[in-house]
Amino acid sequence: MSKHRLIIDCDTGTDDAVALMLAALHPEIDLIGVTTVFGNAPLTATTTNSISVLDLIGRSDIPVHSGLPRPLVRKTMPSERFFKADSVQDPHGTYLDIPRSTRAAASNRAVEWLIETYRTATQPITLMPIGPLTNIAAAVAQEPKFAEWVPELIIMGGGHEVPNMTASAEFNIWADPEAAASVFEAGFKSVLMVPLDATHKALVTAAQCDALNALGTPAGKAAAIFIQRRVASYESSQKMDVPESAPVHDALCVAALVEPNIITTRRHHVAVETTGTLTLGRTVVDTHFRGGKEPNAAVAFDANAQRFVDLMMEIFAKR
Repeated sequence: MSKHRLIIDCDTGTDDAVALMLAALHPEIDLIGVTTVFGNAPLTATTTNSISVLDLIGRSDIPVHSGLPRPLVRKTMPSERFFKADSVQDPHGTYLDIPRSTRAAASNRAVEWLIETYRTATQPITLMPIGPLTNIAAAVAQEPKFAEWVPELIIMGGGHEVPNMTASAEFNIWADPEAAASVFEAGFKSVLMVPLDATHKALVTAAQCDALNALGTPAGKAAAIFIQRRVASYESSQKMDVPESAPVHDALCVAALVEPNIITTRRHHVAVETTGTLTLGRTVVDTHFRGGKEPNAAVAFDANAQRFVDLMMEIFAKR
């Protein structure tokens, strides 16, 4: 069986870090590169975090390319949040609580690297943006054929019934709504959107963090650190239905790549609100087919939480 060739575009905080480890260590995935963007932290931190995670698990061979440091249109940065960075309410922190690598990024031209990689690809490569969609939108703007070249786009972002940044919007989409709107309008042939509706069904508990830590591997111990921080943050500011638990949004996308049945999807048309006073950044999912437009994405609404945790346990147990 051939491996899933994959590029992850991320704003590495805690959940991105778990996603990177799951992709880099899964035997059925060939993670050929990582691109970084602003988001959970400034670009310098998301890039260093990404490199540090890969170094920690012995995958320094995977190149990390630094991308765009701010939204395409808006001057305000998404660091102006409802919580103070590096406080107990911040589920990420500026820098991850692991040894910080001094290795430099392979380049600071992530958008150009994405375009050239897909232009010259001889085998399919899935593109998985799990942060703000700024790099992807810039690639679409610079190369009209980019969307045509990407065989599969798996997006972590958005929410139909479940927001987390405002009463209407999820953070990744809200952070650069114009970029997100252009990506959903770009005509990618296969789009999977994994929104909060699904990731909040795949909660990881504090007890499961203890089990990850007990694996004794670098990935298991790091995953426990990252997810425990998330649990503490969610307990402080947005308690989940399951006591002492938190979603690990981005890692669910990686799980869905190798085990599609881990999520439940329906096809709908998705658009992004860019002008609404109360709804800026909302992903408008036409669940009742009232908009008259053909579906442009498979949208995940449910997830198998136990299988998600079991998969992480299996992969992070390997030495």
